[in-house]
Amino acid sequence: MGSIDFMNKVYRGVLDQWAFRSYRGPGNLGTVEDLLRRYEELLEEYPPKELEALGGIPDDMIKKMGGMGLFGLSVPEAYGGLGLDLWDQLKIVEAVAGLDMSAALAFLAHLLIGIKGIELFGTEGQKQRYLVPAAAGDMIFSYALTEPKVGSDARHIETKAELSGDGSHYVLNGVKTYITNANYAQGMTVFAQLDPEHPGFMGAFIIETAWDGIIIGADMPKMGLKSSSTAMVRFENVRVPVENLLGKPGYGYTIALTVLNYGRLGLMAASSGVTKRSYHDMRARAQSRIQFGVPIETFPLIQEKIVRARVHGLVMEAMNYFSAGLLEHDTEHNPVIETSHCKLFGTTKAWETLYDALQVAGGSGFISTQPYEKRMRDFRVTTIFEGTTEIHSIYPSLFAIGRIAKEFKTRQRFDKWMYLVKEFVMSFAPMKWELRFDDRTLNKAVRLAQSHARTIRRMLIFGLIEYGKKIGNEEFFLRRISTLSMYCFGLLSVLAKISADRSAGRRSAEDIRLFSYFIEEARTVRSTNRHFFDAKCERLISDIFGALS
Repeated sequence: MGSIDFMNKVYRGVLDQWAFRSYRGPGNLGTVEDLLRRYEELLEEYPPKELEALGGIPDDMIKKMGGMGLFGLSVPEAYGGLGLDLWDQLKIVEAVAGLDMSAALAFLAHLLIGIKGIELFGTEGQKQRYLVPAAAGDMIFSYALTEPKVGSDARHIETKAELSGDGSHYVLNGVKTYITNANYAQGMTVFAQLDPEHPGFMGAFIIETAWDGIIIGADMPKMGLKSSSTAMVRFENVRVPVENLLGKPGYGYTIALTVLNYGRLGLMAASSGVTKRSYHDMRARAQSRIQFGVPIETFPLIQEKIVRARVHGLVMEAMNYFSAGLLEHDTEHNPVIETSHCKLFGTTKAWETLYDALQVAGGSGFISTQPYEKRMRDFRVTTIFEGTTEIHSIYPSLFAIGRIAKEFKTRQRFDKWMYLVKEFVMSFAPMKWELRFDDRTLNKAVRLAQSHARTIRRMLIFGLIEYGKKIGNEEFFLRRISTLSMYCFGLLSVLAKISADRSAGRRSAEDIRLFSYFIEEARTVRSTNRHFFDAKCERLISDIFGALS
């Protein structure tokens, strides 16, 4: 079976055939469609705009969500859940996000990050105690990692947990903020330092919000997602039984990062749903709106927006389902590069699509009775959730360079530099991928993906040689690498989807037409991101910023 380290292998000229050939999509469509039909009926009973005006979800709606099984989509049937696999879950996320993100966030945050640590790392006793009520919606969960002073730098959170003298419990102190579901929750997965002298040696704890010492603030006023709950949580000498530690002491940071992978795929699925909804809205508006005697869909600038939405929707779906396969194959060895690419590509492209949809709608798009305003407000935070756009623009390249640096350190002094020189030279060698198609467009995509991979490898080695330990400061350079990698992964993901469709006898002609646009987009991205040194505009930023009054 293939290794989870898919993109790192690609950089080295190796295409993991097992991973590539194992691409799949949702399989339990009957159950998925039934759930979605029932959820649409629920939104008719509780219209999203009324929920927004109310500023929350009524208890009776929460109970009906629980009765439908929405809080137990991912929970195994043995614990009272529906036991849907990750692909089916992502399909549901995509669909409900296209309807309304705000109301759905209650069960989506609960599933994708709130209880995920218990599902993946919990003991049998922990699962029996917490997953059973969680699946029924009787115990909604939050995920508490972010703090007032700490966001993406999760290794340096300030919340602490000290083991009691008798070893029976931990004493938890600290503050968490921007916690989704905070005032809906009866349970939380909370992360805390176990040894302040060693940042990152953390614990992940299952907390019950009814315990003494837990103070949950009022819901914060937000730009969007107004019917969801977001609040600050304070822990003051909270006694946490040792039985509520997930995994072993010090393993909390790994658990946090693993769980965030699922959150990032959820964000990509939501991006896909919003993009598809916007595509259909644009098509309908462009066909019915007449200007200068013709429908506006006849104008190339309008067609461009519609085509781009359809293309990016295809790529989002392919990247997400491909990443789901990598993640499910080996949960504890995270496909962090791939899920990071999903989060960044999905949220940024969907935001652009939302903008385009409002433009196509024209003046009516600015009227709040239309869906565009609320949709944009609700979606905006996704570029901040689970790591900001800026973090994901540099994180994959930093991660890849860290892998090379780790191997570099294991070698003898003379051999170290020979290793780097050899790696750099090898980046010019042809890649012998066992990947050929009977279609010119698909073979063009293979060659372009190979070109991206060779350039990425070259830039990674160059960055290590040129910048050394200061590489983290070279954010423009790192962003160029990450951008190339993201498009390389997009190309390979669509190729994997089309290959799987063809093997199953499904037609791929339309996807290939759409893919041809993305290939050209990836080619443009390559031409603007393949240079080793910063462009003049990038070099000017530091000087100008330093001189600002």
